Order: sequence, then structure tokens, then C-alpha cells
Amino acid sequence: MQLKLKLKPPSKAEDPYISLIKKCNTLKSLKTLHASVLRAAVPLDLHRFTNLISHYASLGSISCASTLFSHRSPSFFSDAFLWNVMLRGLVDNAHYHRSLLLYTRMQYLPIAPDNFTFPFLLKACASLRNLSLGSQLHAHAFIYGYFSHVFVANSLISMYAKCGLFDFSRRVFDKMPQRSVVSWSAMIGACLQCGFHDQGLLMFTRMLGDGIKPNRASILNAAACVWSENAAHRMRGVIVDNGLDNDHSVRNASMLMFGRCGRIDLARSLFDGFTYKDLVCWASMIDAYARADLPLEALHLFNEMRLQCILPDSIVLLAVIQACSIRASLQLARALHVVIIRCLPESLLALDTAVLDLYMKCGSLAYARKVFDKMKERNIISWSTMISGYGMHGYGREALRLFDQMKALMKPDHIAFVSILSACSHAGLITEGRECFNSMERDFGVKPKSEHYACMVDLLGRAGQLNRALEFIERMPVKPDAGVWGALLGACRIHSNVELAEVAAKSLLDLDAENPGRYVLLSNIYAALGKRKEAYRIRDLMKSRGVKKTVGRTSIEIKGNIYTFIAGDRSNPETELIYSELGKLMERIRQEGYVPDLSFVLHDVEGETREMMLYAHSEKLAIVFGLIKTESGSSIRITKNLRVCGDCHTATKFISKVTGREIVVRDSQRFHHFVNGTCSCGDYW
Repeated sequence: MQLKLKLKPPSKAEDPYISLIKKCNTLKSLKTLHASVLRAAVPLDLHRFTNLISHYASLGSISCASTLFSHRSPSFFSDAFLWNVMLRGLVDNAHYHRSLLLYTRMQYLPIAPDNFTFPFLLKACASLRNLSLGSQLHAHAFIYGYFSHVFVANSLISMYAKCGLFDFSRRVFDKMPQRSVVSWSAMIGACLQCGFHDQGLLMFTRMLGDGIKPNRASILNAAACVWSENAAHRMRGVIVDNGLDNDHSVRNASMLMFGRCGRIDLARSLFDGFTYKDLVCWASMIDAYARADLPLEALHLFNEMRLQCILPDSIVLLAVIQACSIRASLQLARALHVVIIRCLPESLLALDTAVLDLYMKCGSLAYARKVFDKMKERNIISWSTMISGYGMHGYGREALRLFDQMKALMKPDHIAFVSILSACSHAGLITEGRECFNSMERDFGVKPKSEHYACMVDLLGRAGQLNRALEFIERMPVKPDAGVWGALLGACRIHSNVELAEVAAKSLLDLDAENPGRYVLLSNIYAALGKRKEAYRIRDLMKSRGVKKTVGRTSIEIKGNIYTFIAGDRSNPETELIYSELGKLMERIRQEGYVPDLSFVLHDVEGETREMMLYAHSEKLAIVFGLIKTESGSSIRITKNLRVCGDCHTATKFISKVTGREIVVRDSQRFHHFVNGTCSCGDYW
């Protein structure tokens, strides 16, 4: 929530010079007026002086505001209002460190802060996520007697939330002697910031129960906490009852709210009801489609916007990039990149990073690296994205080299460590992964979280060190979660260790009972070892709990159209041709040495039927369709929503050899690049 305070000195009749200052809409006009005032020797009293500084800052010229402030008259020296105006100018222009240094000067002079001073400074600490300085300011506010002042308390609530201390925000809120609607909005915003959506809605309900009329900010924060259709309808009722249904920002928030809750039809209805659609409106609807996993609709809407000659901004483009990421089309990614360059020729860090991530998700390391190398600036997210991309594509050594380069420039955070640990795991770099994990807290003060422990379990488990992985879990200082046990179960599947699989599954089926993948994985382990009775017992347990198995699907894009296959699929109009070519292809790769792995057929069938079921896996059908529909020598790119089948992985290596085609497979965990009979994963996956 953005805090806006109106600083006003004691009221007086409007000064003509101040009226002229306020009418200056550009920095040039303000400088011209300022020069005229100086030439005419018009005395700059405190009121005029303060308005000049404030207006320079509002026009973005902190240098002019600071220069003027430094030449203040000795008679203005101890005026707290003047110092507050300068503090606000610095904070509003994102000069957070300078605002805090200015406050330090106030203390040394000394100039006593007032109740308007602390909200600006707390906003600076919140933006910097500097809990240490924020806590000190909290103490200062207490010492000066402004701790319970409503503006200060509201700012403390927001600051603690942005620093991740929700309990502190709640404590400040509970101790407030008086609360305004802004206080409630700040607390609801704190719930949203920290991911406590249910508590945010409860706060909003309490606020309404206390008879407080919601304002725009409280509605926007509460709407962002809504994740169920029933709650969305109730929120819509509150919006209408309070006459905010025609508010532009609230309508945009409502669109996103209904989109999140699966009612994309209601979101679109709101969108169509706008008489004037600004960029935020277009971005909200595009984002709603992307979040609802409807990338084609998002892209069609983007094209409609462009046909109306509306130039997209970075917010719209980020929403479109998200939609393209879902579709994972390299052709579409390249076309969108061209649009971005044309619309926004100036490099923007957030957009560059999003394009980099898009190319990674579309399976093109080459294009991703080009974007990375051309970036004018990089932050920790840019570096982590590139490192993670190398890991997903199986290039662990390159990820480590990039990680070392990053460490020379900036301190890695917990996300960067997840990226490099995952890269080491995918590449089997055990020693290097251990060293990265050990260096986290030792060298960089980054305390390992659950996801880092899961990466280490995955690293040890993939390498076959299952007992060491279990020992690692038992020594963890935090309770292992579903991610940790899931990593161990996945490793047990790779190495057919049913004893440890049962240990992992026992915890998983309690922690993550709604995840069908856990049941399927354990059932597959039993089946692969011939324990059919146990396999069917797990599947019966799955059915009794109402958990449905995720159907494996493989998609391929041909000339802008997406074709999706499931195992044994016969829905394609060219089914007969596909199966005819599939039979010929399987015979060719058998002659090259391919042997079907029947352990991946988990049905109670025998002989040739099992083999035919294996041949008709969705990955193979998509690849054959690609071979039929694309030019000889071109690459084939397919996407699987689950982990690629082990037999399909082996078969695809042979297919790449006999056809001379590069085949890129994106599954739920990583990318596989098959070229001339080998895979980029080195069969380590």
C-alpha cells in the first residue's frame, strides 16, 4: 500500500508566486520561473522556498531540490516541515539511502522529527527491505512519542510486512488505540504481502463488521486475497454496495480476481464492459488469461490490442511473455521479442529478464544467452535465471562457471543457490553441489531453506547415494517437507529401491495426500519390481481418497498450431498415417539396437499387446507426427506435462540417430536435447 500524506504548513492566503510555481508542468518552466524570481529579488520566505523544493522533487529533479535545500536560509534551519518535504522528495524519487542519511543529519543537528517524518523513512526502509533500520526507526518513534500515531503505525505495519515479519505487523495493529480505514487497509495488505490470504479476508470482514466503509485501497488488497469463487462473488457484492463498481482500478482488480478463481467468463464480461480500456485494463485481462492457463486467448487479446493501434507498455508485455511461456513456442517467442524491441527500444531489466526466461522455457539456450550477454544491467534474478536455464538443459559445468562470475559481482541469495544446486543435481556434480551448499551460510550468510535441502537430497539420490540422502534428511535442522521426501522418492524410482521408497511415501502420503504423482510413483516402483499386488493397493488407496491421476500429454507445434497426444491416441485425423509411420520407425530403431523396456507398461497384459502399448506412448506419437509434418533436417520440439518415460527417452535417442533430426523434449523437470543417438542429459536424469 502506498502511503500519501499531505504536508501543509499553517494556513495562509494563497501567495501569487506559489500559484505560479504550482502551474509549472515541466522542469524547464519551473527553472525559468525560479530564475525570474531570483532576478526580481523576490524574497523567498519559508513557504515559497518549501514549495519550490517540493515542486522540483515532484518533477523528478532531486538534484535541483537538494541544491536549493542546501542553500536554505539560517532562519529555516530547524524547521521540521522543510526537512519533511525534502525527505518526501527523496523517498518519492526512490533515493531511499539518501533519505535515511538526511534523517541522520537531523539527529546530529539536532532537529526533532514529528509525526510526518517517520512514515517517509519507514517507506524507505520497506522499499530497501532493511529490517534493522526499520526497527531503529520504530524505537525512535516510541522515544519521540509518535509510536501510536495513526500515520506512523500504518507505516510500521507495511514496513514489517515487506520485511517478512507478519507477526510484528499484527502486533502494531492490535496495539493501535485508534484505527482508520487506512490502518485496516495496511493490515490487509500485510496479510497479502506475506501470503496469508485467508487472514486478509477475515480482516476485511472484521473491518466491515466494525462499520468502517471500505476505500479503494482496502478493496484492492482484499480482492487480491480472494482465491475462491464464492469469496469472489461476496467481494463483488461489497464493491457494488459501496459504489466502487465503476472505479477503474477496482474493475481491473475484479477481473484478475475472477480469473484467479476460474471464472474467466466473468472476468471477460467485466473487460468487455469498459467504455475506455487503458493499458492497465488490457494488461489485467491478458494476465487473467495467462494465469488461467489460456495462453492462446491471451495472445489473441494482445493482437486485438495492437490492431486498435494501442502501443503496449512493459506491464502488458510482461503479461504476454507469461502467456508465451505457457505455450513454450520458440517461433512465437522470437516474434514477440521483435515486437518488444520495436515497442520499447530502450532496454528494461525486468523485460530483458522475462525474455531470457522465455527463451529458456522454449528450449533455446543460444537465444537466451544472446539476450543475457546483451543486457546493459543484470540483477540477481537475471543471473539466477541464466544459471537455472543451464541446469535445466543439463549443462552443470557452464552453470557453475556463471555462478562463479556472479559471485565476483554480487552476493548470491537463496534463489541463486536453488538454481546452482539444482544444476549440480541434474548434472551429477556431487562434490561441487556439496561445496555450494556448505558455502551458503559459511561464506554468504544465507540460511538454507527447505528447497535447498530438497536439492541436496535430489543430488545425493540421483547419484545412487540413497542411504546418505536419508541420513542427510535425518540430520536436517528443520522438519522435512513434501519437497524433501519427494526428492527421495524420485531417486528411489530411478534406482528401484522399494524399501526407502516406502519410507519416503509414508511421510509423503500424509504431507501431500492430494498430489497424484506421489501415488503413481510409488505404484510404478512396485510394478517395475514385479510387485503387482502392492502396486494395485496404492492405486486403490488413490481412488479411495478421490485423487485422480494426471493424464500424460505431449504437445507439438506445427506451423503455429498445437497438436496434443495422449497414450494410444487415435483422435488425430491422420491417425492411420501416424501409426503406419510409427510401426516403420520402431522397426528401424530395433535394427539399430533398441530394446523395448516393458517395465514402463504397467497394465496386466502380456506379450505383443504390452509392446504395442509401449509404442503408442504420447511422446512417440508426437515425434512421429513431427517427422511427418516438418521438413527433413529441421528440429522437432515436443513438450510433455509429466516426466518423460524412460523407454521413450531411450527410443528418442535411436530416433535422432536414424532420422538425423535434433529432437528437443521439454518435460516437467528439464530439457533433453537428442542429437545423433545421444542426449544432453548424458542419461543422468
